[in-house]
Amino acid sequence: MKTLVIATKNSGKLSEFKQMLEGLPYRILSLADFPPIEIHEDGSSFDENALIKAKTVAAQTGFAALGDDSGLEVKALAGMPGIYTARYAGEDASDRDNIEKLLSEMKNIPWQRRQARFVCSLALVFPDDGFFIERGFCEGMIATAPRGEHGFGYDPIFYLPQFDKTMAELTDQEKNRISHRALAVRKMKMHLIKEQV
Repeated sequence: MKTLVIATKNSGKLSEFKQMLEGLPYRILSLADFPPIEIHEDGSSFDENALIKAKTVAAQTGFAALGDDSGLEVKALAGMPGIYTARYAGEDASDRDNIEKLLSEMKNIPWQRRQARFVCSLALVFPDDGFFIERGFCEGMIATAPRGEHGFGYDPIFYLPQFDKTMAELTDQEKNRISHRALAVRKMKMHLIKEQV
């Protein structure tokens, strides 16, 4: 069985990946399974950052690596927080800090102008330097207050009109059908399956 390293220390993200990749003939590891790996995430786009993560991890572990860079783009904020999603309220900001900052910036934005989307760029890099990039998007709105107990990050304020729920109110099964990460993983699975043939 081949090994695939998910280039993350985020346990919520790792759990999502494991569920979405279930059934593939890969042993799934994460950065937590290795000595500390320094990743200098200094790209100017989701694609660049995902590729930096995957290339660094593949080079240092000798295994295929999957790098994910994802974030939230808010139309009324000209696409911010974008690549700064995880550290929007500062380098060591918590999910709550980031949500509070975003809600504060959106407080005078009327409902009809609160469109947003989650973006996910996935980079799959093999030890021989071959790589693939796939993307997924999930459209929604920024809610006026957090709702729901599931998920992580901005899920409690990302409202999905088709469900009349925030992302944090969905079950894992629902989220893993429609999320930006799920859509990108679905495309990436084809490359992982071909690699096994």
